[in-house]
Amino acid sequence: MVCVYFVTIIGCTWKPRRMALSGVHKDRGELRIHESLDELGTDLADYIAELSETSVKERGVFAIALSGGSLIGLMGKLCEAPYNKTVDWAKWYIFWADERAVAKNHADSNYKLAKDGLLSKVPIVPSHVHSINDSVSAEEAADEYEFVIRQLVKTRTISVSDISDCPKFDLILLGMGPDGHVASLFPNHPVLEANDEWVTYITDSPKPPPERITFTLPVINSASNVAVVVAGEGKAEAVHLAIDDVGTDCPPLPARMVQPTKGKLVWFLDKPAASKLEGSQFSE
Repeated sequence: MVCVYFVTIIGCTWKPRRMALSGVHKDRGELRIHESLDELGTDLADYIAELSETSVKERGVFAIALSGGSLIGLMGKLCEAPYNKTVDWAKWYIFWADERAVAKNHADSNYKLAKDGLLSKVPIVPSHVHSINDSVSAEEAADEYEFVIRQLVKTRTISVSDISDCPKFDLILLGMGPDGHVASLFPNHPVLEANDEWVTYITDSPKPPPERITFTLPVINSASNVAVVVAGEGKAEAVHLAIDDVGTDCPPLPARMVQPTKGKLVWFLDKPAASKLEGSQFSE
């Protein structure tokens, strides 16, 4: 059986992109809805490879911040042909938009997840991988991580925003939880109000482990490009609340607060994650 589906979202003009449905939402950036995870992974790999090539041509480096969760698995096609040979891996500088305050070999470590699933499979320069200090407290780790980023902003390895002093990463990749959290910015948490720091910490994460470091919203929203990658029906309601016009009665989810000031926002969604978007109509 061949399945065909159509999506209409108010404020969007859809156009074909490879096998995806792609369009620009009037307020929430570009939406790319994919029939399968395989298709999503290919489109995501193309997107990252294209940004890498552009950034290396323009700046000589590509500063990318990763998150954890299912995101790394969905980036897996970067380890395969043609990307493993065509991407200029030596120019990549790797950071984490958030990290758990655990040892690097701990199962909860975002560093371990990225190393096992991506970094160990491509020729990244080891000194270009900037993980947190896992031997100190979350507060100290956040302070040290911000110091490292500030030094790399001074050398312009990481660009700087032209409207604030925030770092301007070439790409920040985010997943999203069923509660609408991104990085380690959770709904109704005081950390959402952190505006003075680039990197902050929490000790009371609503999901384990409790201690984490995270980029603040001003840093995320200063990036040149932000991609939010979401898959699965369990996150469909959060996708709806993060993208659709839900009015002012509903407190904004952290994912909805991702609004790059001058950069580009792209949502990579599979069909189940997009299933509750307003105006969506699926037919077989």
